[in-house]
Amino acid sequence: MELFKTIAFTHKTTELKDIGRLHIQDDELNERLSHLKTSLKLDELLYVSTCNRVEFMMVSNQELDEAFRRKFFSAFNTKWSSEEIDWAVNHSRTFEGEKSLRHLFYVSSSIDSLVVGEREIITQVREAYEKCNELNLVGDRMRLLVRSAIETAKLVYTQTQIAQNPVSVVSLAYRKLRQQEIDHPPHILIIGAGQTNQTMALYLKKAPFAKVTVFNRTLAKAQELAELLQGEARPFDALSEFREPFDILITCTGASQPIINNRLYRQFIGDDLSQKVVVDLAVPSDIEQEVLRKNNINYIGIENLKDEARKNLEQRQNELEVCKRLIQDKMNEFEHVLRERKVEISMKKIPQIVKEIRARAVTQVFQKELDELDPKSREVLEKMMEYMEKKYISVPMKMAKEIMLKG
Repeated sequence: MELFKTIAFTHKTTELKDIGRLHIQDDELNERLSHLKTSLKLDELLYVSTCNRVEFMMVSNQELDEAFRRKFFSAFNTKWSSEEIDWAVNHSRTFEGEKSLRHLFYVSSSIDSLVVGEREIITQVREAYEKCNELNLVGDRMRLLVRSAIETAKLVYTQTQIAQNPVSVVSLAYRKLRQQEIDHPPHILIIGAGQTNQTMALYLKKAPFAKVTVFNRTLAKAQELAELLQGEARPFDALSEFREPFDILITCTGASQPIINNRLYRQFIGDDLSQKVVVDLAVPSDIEQEVLRKNNINYIGIENLKDEARKNLEQRQNELEVCKRLIQDKMNEFEHVLRERKVEISMKKIPQIVKEIRARAVTQVFQKELDELDPKSREVLEKMMEYMEKKYISVPMKMAKEIMLKG
């Protein structure tokens, strides 16, 4: 357990707009994370990035002291200046050993979320693991840990009241959106067709709207989202040509820089100076601050939702202790699984060794004697050797597990 380590940036210690500095676009994941793993000589590396946190979970025997973190962030982004590395070192939280495991269990179960009780995080953790697994960044230990964390999260959601009347960041944004006074079925412009906007679309289906236009870099995903809302899909490159009336702009992309500046926004609205509702759930923000300052906008962003999230936490506070006790029980079980797996790995050569001993006995040591046996006797001897082989494999391994697990 002591090999598990975590470097985390969360909404508790870092401004949400700054967490976006740790985001890696999908087309850069392989190169940057592989470089990071190799440079730091990490056994395994799991990278989780959401709208309100970035987590680096590692399997390594190195301590997460300041020197390690400076080397870590220098490798994470080779273009960062010393000031940017200082910022990362000072804003990161570190967890080692049991504390690292507990942190992942809390994250997966939404105990540590901006909105306690939201279920989206379990999908985000699973998808993060799958991506890292495809890139050969994780191994057996992380596989067991993520599986256990996800199983625990499911128990927390089903056996406690933490997710009663669940409220996610998206649903909070939608609730605020519904509070806006628009006296006609609105025209909605959606930019981005990722998981967050897909979830938003499920809420939008319940409300009346006049028209929906979806822009996305992958047109197929834009078409999928547009079909859900009976809208129109367009390629992201055509965004600068958009000149149609709209009432609501919803954006959430994985861009590392704002995609909508004041010039582009003014092109969108033309001569229409009526108030627009802008919902920006991207981290970092998709909207430049100048757009908000210079235009008639009712803005809904991640930062605006903090007060709502705090109320959500207060409502679920009593249930947190129940969740924490359940998580501790599951962590104890995981420690047992980890130790058992350690025995299996250390003894995995035993079956092959026993088989080699049997083969040598048959083909070399007792070959002459075996050749003199009649077929019936040979058959009985073969059965006896097979029985002994299975016992010589299973009994020592079982005894070793019992000894180590009791110890």
